[in-house]
Amino acid sequence: MNQSYITQEHEIFRRSLRRFLEKEAVPCFEEWETAGRIPRLFWKKMGEQGYICPWADEEYGGINADYAYSVIIAEELDRVGTGLGSIGLHSDTVMPYIDSYGSAEQKQRWLPGAVSGELISAIAMTEPGAGSDLQAIKTTAVRDGEHYIVNGAKTFISNGIQADLVVVVCKTDTKAGHKGISLLVVEDGTPGFTKGKQLKKVGQHSSDTAELLFQDARVPIGNLLGEEGKGFYYLMEKLQQERIQLAICMLASCERMLELTVDYVKQRQVFGQPLAKFQHTQFKLAELSTEIKIGRTFVDQLIVSHMEKKNVVQEASMAKWWITDLAKKVASECMQLHGGYGYMEEYEIARRLRDVQVGSIYAGTNEIMKVIIAKNMGL
Repeated sequence: MNQSYITQEHEIFRRSLRRFLEKEAVPCFEEWETAGRIPRLFWKKMGEQGYICPWADEEYGGINADYAYSVIIAEELDRVGTGLGSIGLHSDTVMPYIDSYGSAEQKQRWLPGAVSGELISAIAMTEPGAGSDLQAIKTTAVRDGEHYIVNGAKTFISNGIQADLVVVVCKTDTKAGHKGISLLVVEDGTPGFTKGKQLKKVGQHSSDTAELLFQDARVPIGNLLGEEGKGFYYLMEKLQQERIQLAICMLASCERMLELTVDYVKQRQVFGQPLAKFQHTQFKLAELSTEIKIGRTFVDQLIVSHMEKKNVVQEASMAKWWITDLAKKVASECMQLHGGYGYMEEYEIARRLRDVQVGSIYAGTNEIMKVIIAKNMGL
């Protein structure tokens, strides 16, 4: 990889993180996949080493790291298994909302635990009847003295089972359209807030996913994030990074699947010679390698622009849909080159094929990404 934003210090960090993951995550990952969640002990170990929310200010336990550190963490976690992306969700999707829009008191309450791995977070946007169309959400938060009374249901919430706090997208004014959307931080143990069943997914099994239910849940007004009615705008600001993060992870999956397959075809003997010697195999892998390289070039350029605080909503939307679609193509082609072995659970490519399928759905479907791109083209 030729990542211009990666310095020698970043590479030292990557090597340290990879050694840590090879010791603490790789031997246990299949157990976590079976259990359906990542143990809290591992979260704490990550926090102790400075691998969670490294961007946070030192007063909260962070190291004021630039975004390149988050990129490295995302890539290395995905190299072990896509299910570990739930840590990245906490670190680089959810907690930035607290950091950007939270009050000084809120940041002091929640950021130190988030950095140390003691506290796990989630964000609740999707509902049984509302996905990419955030304006269609039905969850309400009605002011009652010093509390909001929250009613509604959320689904497909990553980290939902283990979350200690959830940033909940709700309507504080049901008649104001997108201007009536606000963000409330709901803590585990809040009266009226319950976690439903853990959902069984096709892939990413170690990332716990749940339904969340709110029945007259009483949330202190001090848990309002930012200003009332500004939630939609906050979401639009932060979705850029979420989609970049997803592109980074899916690209790392592509690179890992290609690596696995190149190794496999060199070893697998067919008709008396390695599978790699067949022109069909060479052409397939040459094509995939080219497309992955194109994706890497685009994503690296996107990361640099994002680090420079540029508005890259258009490019982030492009990267999100194209890279997630590419990941599904790479998974399918690489499984085919593995033959029957690729369909066996003991081979990593089988898990990879399952894990990448949802990439085109979450963080806004790929169809929505194309709507955004077209709109920005003036269509």
